[in-house]
Amino acid sequence: MISHASRTGLLFLATVFASVSLAETVNPQVLLEKVTNTTFERIESEQASIQSNPDQLRAIIEQELMPHIDHKFAAFKVLGSQFRSVPKDRIPEYVEEFRQYLVSNFAVALSSYGGQQLVFEPVKNTEDKNDMTVKAIIRKAGNPDIHVNFKLRKNKKTQEWKTYDLVAEGISLLSSKRNEFASIIRQQGIDAVIDVMKSKNNQPLNIASNIH
Repeated sequence: MISHASRTGLLFLATVFASVSLAETVNPQVLLEKVTNTTFERIESEQASIQSNPDQLRAIIEQELMPHIDHKFAAFKVLGSQFRSVPKDRIPEYVEEFRQYLVSNFAVALSSYGGQQLVFEPVKNTEDKNDMTVKAIIRKAGNPDIHVNFKLRKNKKTQEWKTYDLVAEGISLLSSKRNEFASIIRQQGIDAVIDVMKSKNNQPLNIASNIH
């Protein structure tokens, strides 16, 4: 059975692989597979660098993945109804720390990569759509399949599709983070949430032993 920590890592890993721009084709499955292969190839080819300097994994994520994740939209979705209580001058720092928070979590998830396979369901024509869901299965020998749904939205200006949420086993990643942060905001304010993320982001990546 997959441990809770490993399952969480797999879900973050899945979110990473769904974070590709889909504006170039009506078949996002092709691009998703391309991003998966490119990311895995870089991790495999740069293992020596990652083991000696774990921050190299952050660099890979920054270069290959973050340009295709709608982190701003996701950050606002996490705030939910709490958005109105957040001072406007604190929003930029919150969004930036949230972005780095994603990078940190992706790095941990990718560091434990080893043998997972993402199988995407074919996607039909996406014309005239602004929101869509891409379904996939995470498979690994000896472990049960994990069914996931990726939420994507089209940027009206650029026409690019980007990932903003993942739903696995009926649980939305953004909803879970919204529930986690909501009580902190109510009791301590947005600065406390920023501090939580900043603490995570400033931690060194101790992942060498996890690289396969």
